[in-house]
Amino acid sequence: MQWTSLNDLREKYLSFFESKGHLRLKSFSLVPNNDKSLLLINSGMAPMKKYFTGEVTPPRNRVTTCQKCIRTPDLERVGKTARHGTYFEMLGNFSFGDYFKSEAIPWAWEFLTKTLEIPEELLWPSVYESDDEAYNIWRNVIGVPAERIVKLGKADNFWEHGTGPCGPCSEIYFDRGEKYGCGSPDCKPGCDCDRYMEIWNNVFTQFNNMGDGTYEELEHKNIDTGMGLERLACVMQGVDNMFEVDTVRNILDHVCKIAGCDYGKGADTDMSVRAITDHIRASTFMICDGIIPSNEGRGYVLRRILRRAARHGKLLGIKRAFLCELCDTVIGENKSAYPELLEKADLIKKVISFEEEAFSKTIDQGLSLLSNLVNKGGVLSAEDAFRLYDTYGFPLDLTKDILEEHNMTVDEEGFKSYMEEQRNRSRNARKASDGESWKSDGISFDDVTATEFLGYTQNTIEAKVVAIVADGEKCDIIGAGQTGAIVLDKTVFYGEGGGQVGDTGKIVSANAVFTVKNTEKTGGGVYTHIGEMQDGAIAVGDTVKVEIDVARREAIRRNHTAAHLLQAGLRAVLGTHVEQAGQYVNENAVRFDFTHFSALTDEEKAAVENYVNAAILEGIAVDNREMPIDEAKKMGAMALFGEKYGDVVRVVKAGDRSTELCGGTHVDNTAKIGLFKIASESSVASGVRRIEAYTGYGVLALIEKYVSLANDTAAALKASNQWAIAERASQLSAELKNTQKTVEKLESLLAAGKVKDLYDNAKTVGNCKLITALMKGASTDDVKNMCEQIKSEKPDFVTLLAAENGGKLTFCVACGADAVKSGAHAGNLVREVAKMTGGNGGGRPDFAMAGGKDASLAQTALDAAENILGSMM
Repeated sequence: MQWTSLNDLREKYLSFFESKGHLRLKSFSLVPNNDKSLLLINSGMAPMKKYFTGEVTPPRNRVTTCQKCIRTPDLERVGKTARHGTYFEMLGNFSFGDYFKSEAIPWAWEFLTKTLEIPEELLWPSVYESDDEAYNIWRNVIGVPAERIVKLGKADNFWEHGTGPCGPCSEIYFDRGEKYGCGSPDCKPGCDCDRYMEIWNNVFTQFNNMGDGTYEELEHKNIDTGMGLERLACVMQGVDNMFEVDTVRNILDHVCKIAGCDYGKGADTDMSVRAITDHIRASTFMICDGIIPSNEGRGYVLRRILRRAARHGKLLGIKRAFLCELCDTVIGENKSAYPELLEKADLIKKVISFEEEAFSKTIDQGLSLLSNLVNKGGVLSAEDAFRLYDTYGFPLDLTKDILEEHNMTVDEEGFKSYMEEQRNRSRNARKASDGESWKSDGISFDDVTATEFLGYTQNTIEAKVVAIVADGEKCDIIGAGQTGAIVLDKTVFYGEGGGQVGDTGKIVSANAVFTVKNTEKTGGGVYTHIGEMQDGAIAVGDTVKVEIDVARREAIRRNHTAAHLLQAGLRAVLGTHVEQAGQYVNENAVRFDFTHFSALTDEEKAAVENYVNAAILEGIAVDNREMPIDEAKKMGAMALFGEKYGDVVRVVKAGDRSTELCGGTHVDNTAKIGLFKIASESSVASGVRRIEAYTGYGVLALIEKYVSLANDTAAALKASNQWAIAERASQLSAELKNTQKTVEKLESLLAAGKVKDLYDNAKTVGNCKLITALMKGASTDDVKNMCEQIKSEKPDFVTLLAAENGGKLTFCVACGADAVKSGAHAGNLVREVAKMTGGNGGGRPDFAMAGGKDASLAQTALDAAENILGSMM
């Protein structure tokens, strides 16, 4: 057994199973493809579930992968122990109805004992207690002694999640030695100690859980193997945990170099170093797969990870942005297996730098606020937790991390209510689970051959009906008035996908008309024409005429080709960090989302528009054809983030202006786009911008809209015509400013009168004068300004004003310099008063504000101020 690097282990495993007839697939993206049950890919099986369920035909019945995975349920534990991590790689060999136990078990043993030369006596297999077939293979075929084959129960060695495919497991454990054990003479796999480490898990999917306590044998049995690459590397490198594995340790050492610390010299330092090491690995791969930090979904997972890493940098004493520097090491350690990291290096570093810079602007203020709150002890209120999130960008789990260090907790349920009610955004993200990952909604078309698509060059054809769905059920015929879907053997209707809407049109026969309102495409390549039967009836087996709405399709073509030119223009003007982050193309407009970190200036928008329009006016022929993917890459064709491509791809090339991989429909010459106009540019998420634009007739409609708006505005402003709008608006603005100055003078006189009334009603408390008043209808700024005025004019005065406006209650306290010397404290006074109305707050000795909740108790609270202030004297 020789020391083996992590990268070599990955290659040895994949090569071994290639020699056993397996197709090596690249790791799927961390972003699930057409799978709403998962937020992020969390296992080797997850991206291939439709191969297991039969919804999609696999490229081969034997497949091997090394899959990137992210798991975050224990995010708060990462760093605190050396066992927890968010990012890892999972080795797997899979059989889809091909080989089974008699091959899978010997191959596992061969790889471990022959290829890796792990001593046989250090390996312990486990089997499900009633799986005699697996036991006999281990005992009689492999020859493992009976005392080293452990039978375990359903909880340990039977894989199932609710109804659906399931089956027994057989795991292989590595004996790390007695020093890791518990000392019990019965210590063996299944014991809770650290001696025996699972390194291989064969799942034999051979049953279908019927949901009533019974199991049926599957006709086609599958193999799902999982083996953690980092865990295997621990065995082969003789180290205790993944942070000591060569590629990970090199990243960890870079963290220590930046922080100027030594790993292994202090528990707190080690915790922060491990957290940063794990989080920069996860972040680098997530961004490479197209995930951008945001406040929703997987983008929020990335934001939480990055901000937690930034906070641990603070704990290590790093006083500058540093995470970006670590990317080069992560990329360098992984580029041999994931060359896309090099291709996306600039984008990865830019996204991380942007997020770290954004958080650095608020982290110190947030930490200071949290430090003050921690001093109070107990449970952090939901209001304070939400303020840390909303104002200072602290994800809840980061706040919890810090509170845990001080033996405090937080009102999580209240925090969720704030998120729901005040931000109108659900924090109940989809929960990733292996059980959910087997479920699939909708009607199955497993028995239908993939539809032949002819719509790139034709608008109408004759086709044969191969399947029908009417009123939610599969049937043989659909009649007048029924809604449903028709499946054909071939079609010219484009199925919604790649950001392009599905086609509409008609399916007709001699006496029947079916109106197609949308077209969708299943994962298996079956096109479903969705709509309503207008007249007659259509049956399975009928030959029908298929006609798309040509005018609508041509408009879609214009917008889709314009989207390609738009991306090329954005990259030319803004830089190559621009990547497509989303797209929606229909007959009306093009909506294009892209990675960029600031709003476009007017000059940049004009430059992008000019780029696209220049390409249109050049009248460039658009080449749209299939070719081998290697040839497409040589041409420099741009690919979509996270998309999986086969050996043959479709490339859309507009001269030297744009070359992209795309399965959508396009014009054959850029001149047919007509004209291109950007209507708006905005932010949709942190680091993601959106452009909405129009082409062809859409631009003419936009111009007409602008002209109409200009005429209406001129009329409203009483301008002589639309060309006089600016002059008239400037004139009105000047008049408004003069009016505002007059109003401010009058308000100042009114305020002076109110302050005089307050002086007359002041009470003496010790060496101070106390003013209290409830001001209904006043704004927060009104009472704040009055308090500040009195404080500056009367150094011995304590002013407590309550503003009640629209059901909102705000208290404001100001203490003059002499009052503070006498013992008055604005922060303490306002806190006690606000508490009497169910609120909370605090602040400086000379000035403080607080929010109340029950406005009906405001006067009672004000009346109590005299006694509260007196106790301070």
